[in-house]
Amino acid sequence: MAFNTGGGGEDQPMAEINIIPLVDVMLVLLIIMMVTAPFLEQGVNVNLPVAGGQNLRKTQVEEPIVLFISKDRNLRLGSVPVTRQELALKLAEVFEKRAERELFVRADKEVPYGAVAEIMARIQAAGIERVGLVTQPE
Repeated sequence: MAFNTGGGGEDQPMAEINIIPLVDVMLVLLIIMMVTAPFLEQGVNVNLPVAGGQNLRKTQVEEPIVLFISKDRNLRLGSVPVTRQELALKLAEVFEKRAERELFVRADKEVPYGAVAEIMARIQAAGIERVGLVTQPE
């Protein structure tokens, strides 16, 4: 507790809050969050193929929808597991209220071309107008 030492001879408690320890603790917590945040990224491990292409411009207002195709041909729409049979239905639900009907496909490079082509046909059947294939830069 802080005491006022000015003038009157009596030691009286100060009526002010000492903010410096509070600021120190908050700065330490902020630094800890900034250091640990990059390690909290979650997702599906997909070994992307390498291809020369253009970087996409960040002009989108809405968060892009990504379909992951893993090495063992499992599908994930964002973070939700999806089967091939229900893919068109789930895509229709997701894109029902969206202005842009654009989907990005992140397929493992070891997935056969035929499997990717089948999934692309299902995406087209769901009425998705634009499909982007995500690759690693060279």
